[in-house]
Amino acid sequence: MKVVSYNVNGIRSAISKGLLEWMKETSPDMLCVQELKAMPEQIPIMEFEAIGYSPYLYSAKKKGYSGVGIFTKHQPDNVTYGMGIPEYDNEGRFIRLDFGDVSVISVYHPSGVSGDHRQDFKMQWLDDFFKYVHDLRKTRSKLIISGDFNICHRAIDIHDPVRNANSSGFLPEERDWMEKFFNSGFIDTFRYFNQMPHNYTWWSFRANSRSKNLGWRIDYNVVTENLSSNLVDAFISPDIVHSDHCPAGVVLNL
Repeated sequence: MKVVSYNVNGIRSAISKGLLEWMKETSPDMLCVQELKAMPEQIPIMEFEAIGYSPYLYSAKKKGYSGVGIFTKHQPDNVTYGMGIPEYDNEGRFIRLDFGDVSVISVYHPSGVSGDHRQDFKMQWLDDFFKYVHDLRKTRSKLIISGDFNICHRAIDIHDPVRNANSSGFLPEERDWMEKFFNSGFIDTFRYFNQMPHNYTWWSFRANSRSKNLGWRIDYNVVTENLSSNLVDAFISPDIVHSDHCPAGVVLNL
């Protein structure tokens, strides 16, 4: 099963740049998207259904903002929209689909770049998300968490760790949280297979950052450790350009 995470930075924009054609060609079993920036009625559902996908979408209450979804070729046993925490659910940041004893989550962690208020919001989210997923593991022990975490875990995951040492997304407290998260029973699937530098998933629109590969790896496919024996491969596709992010995927034998 191939699961792909993709922050599309506006799904309607991504569709206009060939998202559907790419999905048809690469045929992921599930595409976990972030930053829909659209309400469900604004998304051409039938076009996704025509190429074999059932869409499950959770938009923010604010139009043109945030939102997550999962496009799946397999019918879930259960769908959970949100985390039951209004301040996060209003922003459309979490959706979970259950397939037998495995759950697939699309998540969009907040960004803190717009100021101290949002950075504080992000840090509170990280604490609450950590607690939420660990509580979830008591009943759903096999998790695949795909999404934009808005954090580079280590220096290898960012093009300029020195000058970005005080930038939101690479702050010591954010990186410490990532370390704690992975040490609590989760696997960063890309790093499970690939320890090479210069592998990024997001590039600024400024200064030709993408053509120079001046990027950040902030999009992850994370699995619980009890799925380690099921891992087959993980990949990043920087040549796919429907967004300022690129797809990041994991392949599992389930």
